[in-house]
Amino acid sequence: MKVDKIGRLAAGALAVALVTASCASERSGTDGTAAGGSDKAASSSTFGTLPSPCGPGDAKGATDQGVTDDAITIGFGDDRGFPSAPGLSKEMGDAVAAMIEWCNEQGGINGRKIKGNQYDAAYMQSAKVVQEACKKDFFLVGQGFAMDESAEQHRVACKLPTVAGFTIGPNAAMGPMKYEAVPYPVDLLNIGGLRIAERLFPDFKEKTDILLSTSPAVSTGTSKVEGAMKKMGAEPLKCGVRLNDKGESSYMPFAEKIKECGAKYLWSNDSPDPGQFSLLETFDRAGLEPKYVFEATWYSQQVAQWNKSGAGDGLHVGMIFQPLENADKVPAVKQYKELVEARKGKVALLGMQATSSFLLWAQSAQKCGSDLTRQCVINELSKVKEWTGGGLHAPTNPGDNKPSNCSLMVKLEKTEFKQIHPKETGEFECGDEFVVETDPKTWGTELNDDRISTKFLTDDVIKPESS
Repeated sequence: MKVDKIGRLAAGALAVALVTASCASERSGTDGTAAGGSDKAASSSTFGTLPSPCGPGDAKGATDQGVTDDAITIGFGDDRGFPSAPGLSKEMGDAVAAMIEWCNEQGGINGRKIKGNQYDAAYMQSAKVVQEACKKDFFLVGQGFAMDESAEQHRVACKLPTVAGFTIGPNAAMGPMKYEAVPYPVDLLNIGGLRIAERLFPDFKEKTDILLSTSPAVSTGTSKVEGAMKKMGAEPLKCGVRLNDKGESSYMPFAEKIKECGAKYLWSNDSPDPGQFSLLETFDRAGLEPKYVFEATWYSQQVAQWNKSGAGDGLHVGMIFQPLENADKVPAVKQYKELVEARKGKVALLGMQATSSFLLWAQSAQKCGSDLTRQCVINELSKVKEWTGGGLHAPTNPGDNKPSNCSLMVKLEKTEFKQIHPKETGEFECGDEFVVETDPKTWGTELNDDRISTKFLTDDVIKPESS
């Protein structure tokens, strides 16, 4: 596989991690899903609906690696230096840097200021940067390294806990000492986008097909969703469209296949790039008007600006996160945007994901007081069974590494995304049917009875202790 294709495949993997979660308007929980609220940004004493975990205090003691009387050192970062995709996941590092500043302005955590070591894994260097973090950081927080699988053995070996922004590799997603604000486990899949499409389009189950790819990474995600479709009674039409990962000389033959097949709805696990745009433009020129139910990486300004012609007006995206367009209704989204924009950072969906993971870590660390140890923070993280990042996204279950059972859907209209379901802006729909178990053949790893990957597991990893 050419290196210049890897960045796009990484983005495809990220799409799956973002896409499907969904949760109903009637649920709020202690951390809360904001469905409405002030048009003013929340004060520093809160983040959306979440009381700020940051503030002054008298915590003391060098209680663990990276912890001193007056400071807590954490690692964070992204792949922004990847030459083939400059700025890859830059929004994640920008978000954590902004949150560290926000927290320190309030006094840090129990009076200890946060020091952040920012890493650029540049896609191919994740093992190297994690080995660096192993030597000095208390936790890794809010990071997103697309090649985290290659770093996982080092993280586990040095017993470096993480509250990741996202995980990609199966062993990283199911690893010990790992928590995420928005879990994407290998054994459970949120299909909220598909379930909402089923509600919106009565013939969705009979008239849907999957756009396939020659990419192994994309195909793995596709096989999971195909299995989920079959569980919900939808049998893909198998029109025979398989896109070459290196691009196509012409996309018109694919338009003819879709037309002959009669597919009215198309689903894809691939990511937006010039080839994908050409495909949709070709469908438009051929007079096809399918509705697209695509992954959440298609929710981006890149896609919105491309769609000036309207070729993508049939694009529907199921999301666990509040759209950025809902900032006037959701205080947490507005606050995230303001904090990052104040530092001239990049605002995007993965940035909100990193923000939520930072808040999850900070809340757990705050509860440990002076006795700030990795063990204590892990104990606190394991207790968090419902989490929304103050309203940035639908409720998830970080403590048990389980996804949300909620979703909302946005639709692209020219250069703007708008929430179309539920109709009330800022709300989600939830249901147990929004999460399905996946085929173990698709997991890519072996799990023990605690749903932990066994590949790098050692007897001395830090496990939650019951209080």
